[in-house]
Amino acid sequence: MQRRKFIKGSAIVGLSLVTTPLLAVDPGMFFGKGKRKIYRILTADRSMVGTLPVLRAFAGNHIDHVSPYVFFDEFGPVRVDAGSKPLRVDAHPHAGVTPTTYFLEGSGHHKDSLNYDFQIGKGDFMIFNSGRGAIHMEETGKQLYDKGGSYHGFQIWLNTPSRYKFADPSTVVHRTTNMDTIDTKEYWIRVVLGELLQAKSNVELLSPAFYYHVRMYDDSRLDIPTDPTHNAFIYLVSGKLELEGGQILQPNQVALYERGESTINLYAECGAEFLVLGGQPLGEPVFSYGPFVMNTEEQIRLCIQNYQGGRGGFGRGKWVIRMWVESVSIPIPPQYPSSPSQTPPSWAGSGPGPLLRISPGCLLCRSCRSVGTPF
Repeated sequence: MQRRKFIKGSAIVGLSLVTTPLLAVDPGMFFGKGKRKIYRILTADRSMVGTLPVLRAFAGNHIDHVSPYVFFDEFGPVRVDAGSKPLRVDAHPHAGVTPTTYFLEGSGHHKDSLNYDFQIGKGDFMIFNSGRGAIHMEETGKQLYDKGGSYHGFQIWLNTPSRYKFADPSTVVHRTTNMDTIDTKEYWIRVVLGELLQAKSNVELLSPAFYYHVRMYDDSRLDIPTDPTHNAFIYLVSGKLELEGGQILQPNQVALYERGESTINLYAECGAEFLVLGGQPLGEPVFSYGPFVMNTEEQIRLCIQNYQGGRGGFGRGKWVIRMWVESVSIPIPPQYPSSPSQTPPSWAGSGPGPLLRISPGCLLCRSCRSVGTPF
């Protein structure tokens, strides 16, 4: 399988299973050897994005424990009948953030202002680095239109490091056939981002991050070593997971871990399916306004003005211009309710200004009406 050079220290690099000594971890791998402690367990909120029902685990909050990630939606599962009207998120802009899409079931259709137009299938992973600005549209795919089926997956945003906020945008789709997996009698793991022993993602990232799709079978244990300086969290799709200290994680819940120790201990009595994500915290101030995620208020205003004027990366291809004209322009926000000298909370990183919540309807231009409110 093709290998690409990956950012050093960018992911979980070892794993051991109590019943599988073959996956032993090098004892010198990390300086922290204890069990990671649970910081908090969250339950995802039900919401709607366009015509699509979603479960929102977090959106701009808990940055101290989820960075470099900033937003997490599980969409579906939704039954789609053959020939039915597509479930769609109409053309909308992004800047300063990298939305990713991963399908558990079904298929999707992605179109963007970079002139990409493709189908995404089960197990495929799309990474849309919006950089200084880009527009895209998403809807259920041709396979579902032709044959029907279940539509189920994740849209999860990676925050873009400050030095790349105004870089050129890019779109890459990685097919499931090119992803490494680890398959044993006790568990199955697909390495979507990062690396795990001999399994390695070929997705190149702007900052260290990892993303694993895991299935544990009945009466199985899994010990996942991580870099103790990196964040880590788990989102449970189905089944039940016993975590450190005997805490039980239920479906549609996310467990956020403290930093400082290295090992995540898991037990599944009757099987479980979940995602394990995390990475190196960016440690930078975060301002968000709808689909724009930046480091300062001035950058947010610039993104809005560029979008309204079709500048700064918001090039509108022929397919986009009609939807762009029909959409309601994002209003320029009034003065934020804090002064630049205000000391930020610990989770906002270094620098002035509060973190602004991404509003529930922010993915659609026509439904984004108000300035996000600080926590």
